[in-house]
Amino acid sequence: MTAKEKAEALVEKFEQIDTYVMTTRYDRIVPKQCALICVDEVIKEHCKESENKNPIAQDRWISFWIEVKQEIENL
Repeated sequence: MTAKEKAEALVEKFEQIDTYVMTTRYDRIVPKQCALICVDEVIKEHCKESENKNPIAQDRWISFWIEVKQEIENL
């Protein structure tokens, strides 16, 4: 994926949030959804590039970001 394609994909994800917020009017939804999208992107991109890294370190890293995602959802 090129940088331009990635930028477009991210903008499209955030556009979906805007539509949802316009119908619900919950101020906290936007930052939470943006944070969740970012965490998902971090995990996805890291997993693509981590084939040759220490599996134990990878498990800890992914577990941390999954925990972060759960904490965001609980906010």
